[in-house]
Amino acid sequence: MPDQPAATERARVRVPLHFQDGYSVDAELVTFHGLTDGQEHVAVVLGEPAPGTTPLVRLHSECLTGDVFGSARCDCGPQLREAVERIANRGGVLLYLRQEGRGIGLYNKLDAYALQDQGLDTYEANAALGLPEDDRDYTAAAQMLRALGIDTLDLLSNNPDKAEQLRDLGITVHDRVPTGVFTTAHNVRYLRAKVLQTQHTLPLAELHAG
Repeated sequence: MPDQPAATERARVRVPLHFQDGYSVDAELVTFHGLTDGQEHVAVVLGEPAPGTTPLVRLHSECLTGDVFGSARCDCGPQLREAVERIANRGGVLLYLRQEGRGIGLYNKLDAYALQDQGLDTYEANAALGLPEDDRDYTAAAQMLRALGIDTLDLLSNNPDKAEQLRDLGITVHDRVPTGVFTTAHNVRYLRAKVLQTQHTLPLAELHAG
């Protein structure tokens, strides 16, 4: 396991969350000292796991276009909304990680969108810009989980790399639970690329082109 300096909790604050579809839930937002990448990641603590059960955890990478503006070019906004309710019902944590564009940043992501409009898929566009397909590292996520006292979890994710990285970092991922499938006319090619290129667990039959 790579050497990971311990992170510590910095502060906790209660925040009532309210989504556009009317769903509301109280959350506790936790900030941290000592995260290795220096980013302002936040843990969103939701519900309380029943005694003897495994907490449900999602690693959600920030997506300004999807989470805030409701962009239909990705499935990030609907995944965030779904994750909050599912975690609140069961008890667990959503880690909101400042990793825009799979780690390449907002401006680069928008540049990649322009290339996708010319026919490249999401991974090909990153490569054309001289950028990695996925530049995310989850060391800080493992630090956050340990600071919260979580070393065993069920992971709400379609992405096998998240589970593999957490296991390599010493976190026990008991089960990987897929999210829903949120397709639009604008994100089908994006979702198909995630299945074909990085083995996301999404049913291809539901991602037919056109």
